[in-house]
Parts: sequence; C-alpha cells; structure tokens
Amino acid sequence: MAYVANPPLGPRVLLHALAKHWWLLLLRGICAILFGVLAFVWPGITLLTLVLLYGAFALVDGVLALAEAVMGGAPAPRWWLALVGLLGIAVGILTFAWPGITAFVLLLFIAGWAIATGVLQIVGAIRLRKEIDNEWLLIASGALSVIFGLILVAQPGTGALALLYVIGIYAIIYGILEIWLSLRLRGHATI
Repeated sequence: MAYVANPPLGPRVLLHALAKHWWLLLLRGICAILFGVLAFVWPGITLLTLVLLYGAFALVDGVLALAEAVMGGAPAPRWWLALVGLLGIAVGILTFAWPGITAFVLLLFIAGWAIATGVLQIVGAIRLRKEIDNEWLLIASGALSVIFGLILVAQPGTGALALLYVIGIYAIIYGILEIWLSLRLRGHATI
C-alpha cells in the first residue's frame, strides 16, 4: 500500500478560511478607498508625502493580507495571499527606509506591487472559482491591478500630480472591489 502524505486541500477549505476572516478583506478595501480619497482631497501633496502615504498604504494592506493568510484554523493553500502580504510589507518598509527615492523608482515600486498583487489575486480567484459566486470580483480586482501596473511601466513620464490621480482612482476602485468581495465572502463564513 502506497503512503500518501497530506493530500492537497481543496478550494472549499480555502473559501472557509477566507470567509472566516472576511472582515480583514473589508479593512483592506476601506484602507484602499481612504488612500484614494486622500489622493484627491490633498492634490497639492509633495512627492515625499506621496511616497510616505503610499508606503503606509502598502504596509497596512500587506499586514492585513498576511493576517488573512495566517488566520483561519485549518491549514489551507493560502500561499498567494501570504505573498501579497509579504510583498506589501516589503514595499512599505522599503518606501519608509528610502523616502528620498525618485518619482521613477516610486513608480516602479507601485507598478511592480500592483502587477504582482494582481497576478496573485487572479490565482486566488481561479482556486475559488467553483466555490463562490462572482469570483470575477477578485479576478477584476487582480486584472485592474495588473493593468494599472502595466500602464505605469508604459507611461513613466507622467507627472506627479497625474500619477497621484491615477493612483487615487486605482485605490478607490480596488477598495470597492475588495469590500464587495469581503461582503460576498461574509455569506460563506458559516459554511
């Protein structure tokens, strides 16, 4: 008789783990919307303040995503969420460690974070596609992140104010999608 190590956990376990802590996703969405609103309410923001504000957003989002990944009782394949969290924390720390970075380097940080986060969210959505309705919300959030990152890479010459508005729009839409997904997951919390 062949020995089989722990079989891979299915999407239902992942869904339960994410649904159990749906409120962390809600907090991520709220933080994103607040960051986006600040970008519009405070248009005269300096580049250094933009760097620090972005660093705070990436750090908080990373901590909340990592908390989503590690909380949940039974082990589940939440590696993609842990990577999103660790990436956000790393980018947040790097942003605070070197606040004097140029706008171009900030642009690359934001673009890289958005692309990686988007890809990992799409992977997570594919894992959940048979377990939840409207998994397209997570796919849309991920696709928006990837598109946003690619636009930033393709258009590095945009001005700081234009970049601030683009970041604000992205953060608000991303936050709305995250909140919507969290409320959908809340319905699965009692599974």
